[in-house]
Amino acid sequence: MSAATRSRTPDRLCADAVPLAREVAEEAAFPHPVGPHLGAEGEGEGGRVVTHFFESVDPAYRGWRWGVTVVRAARARHVTVDEVTLFPGEDALLAPQWLPWSERLRPGDLGPGDLLPVEEGDPRLEPGFALVEEAADSEAEAEGARVPADATPEASAVAAAGVRPSDNRRAETAALADELGLGRTHVLSRLGLAEAAERWDENYGPGTPMAQGAPASCISCGFLVPLAGSLRQGFGVCANEYAPADGRVVSLGFGCGAHSEAATLMPKPAPRPSPVIDHVGADPL
Repeated sequence: MSAATRSRTPDRLCADAVPLAREVAEEAAFPHPVGPHLGAEGEGEGGRVVTHFFESVDPAYRGWRWGVTVVRAARARHVTVDEVTLFPGEDALLAPQWLPWSERLRPGDLGPGDLLPVEEGDPRLEPGFALVEEAADSEAEAEGARVPADATPEASAVAAAGVRPSDNRRAETAALADELGLGRTHVLSRLGLAEAAERWDENYGPGTPMAQGAPASCISCGFLVPLAGSLRQGFGVCANEYAPADGRVVSLGFGCGAHSEAATLMPKPAPRPSPVIDHVGADPL
């Protein structure tokens, strides 16, 4: 309520209703006690609406205060309770600002049985095999349903049935794509590839302390399993069970002491100098 509607002099009966306000606050705060009375604030015409404030001693609500609003009707002799509310103070412990689940989600939060639907238009993905189908459709439209003059009776029958040559070609392409594992609705976009490469390079890249102290990088290690596609040029999977990155995607510039050629890459110790025999003071033969 604005300052213009607040009364500087609260109604006397409402201001004296501290025991009534405390009783209501203790009932609302049960089983936790209520702290000392912090003051009262009058509102409305004549100050007949007064809110009494009490300190909250609940450990879960540090810095909060109970507010009990009492009211007295005009010409009435008794004070009644309007409402009771828990208010945060200046030093109150508040919950963080609410965020949608998509912004709260962090790597590792997904558990067994959880579903994480991908939002439509996710910039990390782009259509996969659908692009091949669109190209086939465009090619079919260009070809049309023309039948050569020297076409065989079988080809003429196929054209009469409405089957285009591109249909068979599309079916063959789809079968080959499925065999190669390319029959996916979506694939990684350039943004998705870049974000993945940035994460992997940060965790297992050439700038990590492990790589800085390695005898050689993963690009020359026999335990490296290269990735496919464009990521093959910069990343692979470590297959050394004793390496710290076993089973993880590593940058080709990463490295560790479990390199397959570590024994031959380690610098050989310098030969020790020949011992010096001191004959001074030795007994003559």
